[in-house]
Amino acid sequence: MSQAQSVKNEATPLVHRHFKIYKPYTCLSQFKPENRRTKMVLGDLTDFPAGTMAIGRLDKDSEGLLLLTTDGKVSERVRSKSVEKEYWVQLDGDIDAVAMAKLQNGVEIGVDGGKYLTLPCKAYKIEGEPDLPAPARKPRDLRHGPLSWASITISEGKNRQIRKMTAAVGFPTLRLVRVRIGDIRIDAMQPGDVIELEHAPHN
Repeated sequence: MSQAQSVKNEATPLVHRHFKIYKPYTCLSQFKPENRRTKMVLGDLTDFPAGTMAIGRLDKDSEGLLLLTTDGKVSERVRSKSVEKEYWVQLDGDIDAVAMAKLQNGVEIGVDGGKYLTLPCKAYKIEGEPDLPAPARKPRDLRHGPLSWASITISEGKNRQIRKMTAAVGFPTLRLVRVRIGDIRIDAMQPGDVIELEHAPHN
């Protein structure tokens, strides 16, 4: 076999692509539309390349940072417990130090019909209003009681975990925005924004 033939027969390396998006409120973390759907899906945001997958998910009532990739190995790496995920949450009530300490130490939540004790996490109260896009729906009337904000950073990802955690300590979540995955931040992105990353996240 000639050198030219050898080069020609070598597999061309696949160039993967990676994106960060601001998933809007009520947008579903999937590409294929449901039958007779009424909700937006990720594919409505832009023309993603074939094989693009969401790394994890955000439920339809949550918003914020979501990473997408065409590389399954990258997806597995980012979803691991070695990569932190930070959320800013608006809470029903003025969260106190006792409740915050419970979040930090781990609380019992329901998972798959059983009880689960969350891992210790980072949590602190955010003073004032965080710098976020305007909410897609009007916040609860303050005449019905105070609201507060907290930052919660976890390394695991059970279904609706943050919402279950804050409810477990007596402060239900009213708005949930993921603002960071590892060292990738949402920065000044607005709902629906799509930014292609120059490098794979968390190499």
